[in-house]
Amino acid sequence: MACCTIFIAMELFIAPLHHQPFDPHDGTIPSNHLHNFEHSSMASSFLIYATFSVVLDRFSTSTIIQNELSHLLAAIAFAQQFLLIHLHSRDHMGIEGQYHYLLQILISICFVTTLMGIGFPMSFLVCFVRSVGIIFQGLWLMFMGFMLFTPGYEPKGCFTKLEGDQYMVRCNDEKALHRAISLVNLQFSWFLIGVPIFAVSFYLSMARCYGEKVEYVSLMKEEHYREDGLKKFDVESQCQKITTGVQEQI
Repeated sequence: MACCTIFIAMELFIAPLHHQPFDPHDGTIPSNHLHNFEHSSMASSFLIYATFSVVLDRFSTSTIIQNELSHLLAAIAFAQQFLLIHLHSRDHMGIEGQYHYLLQILISICFVTTLMGIGFPMSFLVCFVRSVGIIFQGLWLMFMGFMLFTPGYEPKGCFTKLEGDQYMVRCNDEKALHRAISLVNLQFSWFLIGVPIFAVSFYLSMARCYGEKVEYVSLMKEEHYREDGLKKFDVESQCQKITTGVQEQI
């Protein structure tokens, strides 16, 4: 929540020259600030999701409703992110367009798995793929920032050019552009190899350390997730079983 708020402030109030995104003469949105509103809108949708998730976690009386609504809000946030990236006001041609195209694939995976989480809340694979997709998306966004907006990271035959008040990566000719796009595809494929290796290795490490040592006792009075679905759970009966088992051992 704090990160989303800071990001919105950066886009709308800190980064703009006049510390506000509107035209100082007529109050309209200038063309060079359209991307600021697009980025802040993405962050706003995730801020809304995070806020209502906290509210539902504290005040919702039904675990089923809490799960479904929180997943729905997350899916809406990913859907808005996909649309704003797909219909981005910046140039979709060249290197930046290829980075955005591959980013849309990751957003689609997050969106689909989030919707699947509504119908399959106990599916480990759905949760795992969604988590890996979010990690992949974050790494790819950071990598895009380095490659597109850091001087000296342009591919051979390409250069950073100031167009209006935005820096764009342009290439000298079609051959250099084709090579640059191919490099972007290679970079994505390397991420596609590295991220699953890290995710599965991390899971195996955590399972080895904590898989058989952690015991959970639910304190929820209404619904409790089990492997075979959502069932009602009685706290008093569970406590009684635990007490009986301890007495038998004694």
